Amino acid sequence: MRRPVIAVVGDIFHHVQLYLAFRESDGSDQAFLITADGDRRALESPSNAHLSQALVTNYLMRPTARFRYLAQQERFLDALSAPGEDGRARGRIGVDFGSISLCHVAAGFTDATMEIAKGFAVWDLSPGHYILHAAGGVTIDLDGNPISLDHGLNTLPEINATMGTRRKFIAAGNPALAEEIRATIQV
Repeated sequence: MRRPVIAVVGDIFHHVQLYLAFRESDGSDQAFLITADGDRRALESPSNAHLSQALVTNYLMRPTARFRYLAQQERFLDALSAPGEDGRARGRIGVDFGSISLCHVAAGFTDATMEIAKGFAVWDLSPGHYILHAAGGVTIDLDGNPISLDHGLNTLPEINATMGTRRKFIAAGNPALAEEIRATIQV
């Protein structure tokens, strides 16, 4: 199929311990989370937030490689800090990392995540990307194009080339939020 048919991401540090997505026999993609108690919950329609009310995460723990670049995104930070309809500023920045950040969006724990400085390696992006896709969220590049689940991994040289690249992206619970974020960042 040239695209994922299953993805599993573990999170041993929280009550939700597994995020998974798989392709059903009818061709639909399904996403679920499983808690430490064994409860299973379907993931669908992750977020309908607008930027001024969103919790947006980023792997900003590396001061020069990522945090400084994000801190210089004044239009984004102004839009995130803008007052909502009730006059209160509700937008927030959080720290998250790797595939689990996209899983948190899929579960509705956060509204969006982005990596606009360095990019994620394919093994950090792909599992969470598929889970978010199956839950109804979106992952776009910095030009606003949807990122394909198909990485074109047909030969060993293609696999090696893909494993050596990084991808910048915006992942969100809804397309409008992804576009709001994209419109405010300076690349």
